[in-house]
Amino acid sequence: MKIASFNINGIKARAQALTDWLDEAQPDVVVLQEIKSVDEGFPCELFEDRGYRVETHGQKSFNGVAILSRLPLEDVTRGLPGDDEDEQARWIEGTVIGDKAAVRVCGLYLPNGNPAPGPKYDYKLAWMERLKARAEALLAAEEPALMAGDYNVIPQDEDAKRPEAWRKDALALPETRAAFRRIVNLGFTEAFRAFHKGPSHYTFWDYQAGAWNRDDGIRIDHFLLTPQAADLLGDCQIDRDIRDREKPSDHVPIWITLDA
Repeated sequence: MKIASFNINGIKARAQALTDWLDEAQPDVVVLQEIKSVDEGFPCELFEDRGYRVETHGQKSFNGVAILSRLPLEDVTRGLPGDDEDEQARWIEGTVIGDKAAVRVCGLYLPNGNPAPGPKYDYKLAWMERLKARAEALLAAEEPALMAGDYNVIPQDEDAKRPEAWRKDALALPETRAAFRRIVNLGFTEAFRAFHKGPSHYTFWDYQAGAWNRDDGIRIDHFLLTPQAADLLGDCQIDRDIRDREKPSDHVPIWITLDA
């Protein structure tokens, strides 16, 4: 089972880039972030024609997440529990039925949090507390499950080409990193770091100041796996070359394979 995460930065602007990548990479499941579309405006037919079932949790002009699955998808829910007044579309989950195992797939778009300090950063930290609570529930179920998406977290200095440039940014503040570590340390496996060590691995390059050409990137898109999912983990890679194509997202896909 190949599962990918991709912050597409606007489904209408990147439809061609996304479908080209889907045709090449052939993932079984994709969680998308920043679709920037209401549910009824999402171009479902582009993906249904390729054999994907489409589930969205959209929002006009901002945010929005989705799951595309060529495998049976059950029990889809929307919205991160813990705040009934939260109207931002940042969380979707469902159970993917593989040939060997069922996997609970959670797609997330964690708040950016800038400027920090301030209300947006308070919202980010509060959202991460809710994420921790959902993570604890996933672990308690003792089943294969994962949380994947754009975390807007640079876990360590080695995850940025120029860490000094991010010292006061909400993505790398000590409180952000500590909140992320508290989630991982519950018992999750960070899939990419299970296979790749050291610096120079990035999933995001800003559109400004020639960041891509200078490889001035950061790694902020992550897969966290429960122990039961980690036991099935076969690989994790970043499709970085996608960033060099026409009308790219500022993120690139990251994907894993599971023996499921």
